[in-house]
Amino acid sequence: MTVLVLNCGSSSLKYAVVEPDSGRQLADGIVERIGDDGGPADHEAALRLAFDALAGAGHDLDGLGLVAVGHRVVHGGPDLHEPTIVDDALLERIEQLSPLAPLHNPPALLGIRVARRVLPDLPHVAVFDTAFFHDLPPDAATYAIDREIAAQWHIRRYGFHGTSHAFVSRQAAEFLEEPLESLSQIVLHLGNGASASAIVGGRPVDTTMGLTPMEGLVMGTRSGDIDPGVIMYLWRTAGMTVEDIETLLNKRSGVSGLCGEIDFRELHKRIDAGDESALLAYDVYIHRLRKYIGAYLALLGRTDVITFTAGVGENDAAVRLDALSGLAPLGIEIDEHLNESPARGPRRISAEMSPVTVLVIPTDEELAIARDCVRVI
Repeated sequence: MTVLVLNCGSSSLKYAVVEPDSGRQLADGIVERIGDDGGPADHEAALRLAFDALAGAGHDLDGLGLVAVGHRVVHGGPDLHEPTIVDDALLERIEQLSPLAPLHNPPALLGIRVARRVLPDLPHVAVFDTAFFHDLPPDAATYAIDREIAAQWHIRRYGFHGTSHAFVSRQAAEFLEEPLESLSQIVLHLGNGASASAIVGGRPVDTTMGLTPMEGLVMGTRSGDIDPGVIMYLWRTAGMTVEDIETLLNKRSGVSGLCGEIDFRELHKRIDAGDESALLAYDVYIHRLRKYIGAYLALLGRTDVITFTAGVGENDAAVRLDALSGLAPLGIEIDEHLNESPARGPRRISAEMSPVTVLVIPTDEELAIARDCVRVI
């Protein structure tokens, strides 16, 4: 029994074939440059290329035992917070949410429509990135703006990377052989997109991303927290349009905006070579990360475990060390030897006597989506 998991971007299609029971991933890949010269003409052509790649690797669709197709949808808005079998009415609701996630929901919608056309005999399930944070406490979810305007336009903290935060927090409890309900956790999802969450008893009490995936931590190309006055200033004084500013904050900011680099391996090389812009970008990234860790330590009161995940969190020992250095008075001590280990599975990196356990847990959003699909169907 397998599930085909699809994650569509505006010019890319990520795919994976997953066995939900065993957790095994039989195949995965990405088709890029959709619509560009030399790339597939459209998302349907991209999906058929993915099928060709699967067949070339010995995975014929008819022999895979597919029971569903799972689709990652970034924004579920105020109402869509459960994995849901796709029908025409659901597609219309997702389309209505596009203004809340203009860079993410439209390509996801396109991918679902193409996949339903190409694979009409399988159930298709939408899994929403905001779902895990749907029940944030009101004091965490509410922005301090006119409440009538907020209600009219559905403005609240939605949070993102929810599939990853939910999966990793459960995996941390399993690794520690502790009941999920007994743990207070901080999860740090550090990839090109980055977010942190505070979780008590398996339920989130705060997260860094908000109405959109732009708020919070410094990211690869996104600014994270910024004074809203900057937006008005650029519009009024620099003559930038809303589209210009949106592009700036989403695609020309973050680590890339500060030094032109998003690959942390290259960033470290440039720092070692004395590149001051790379060093500043790294320092700004770490400063914001430490600030949120401190905020969540205060919010939780008692923290049992801090977990790093996603591309940077799983692979960059320097980021992990710098994010938590000097916090021994708060009960957080890293074992530098364990932290530098090249191991890739779930592992502990805190010192033996550290009151707060620090873990590295590889995220697996595809597996989480596949299991959600099976649960629904």
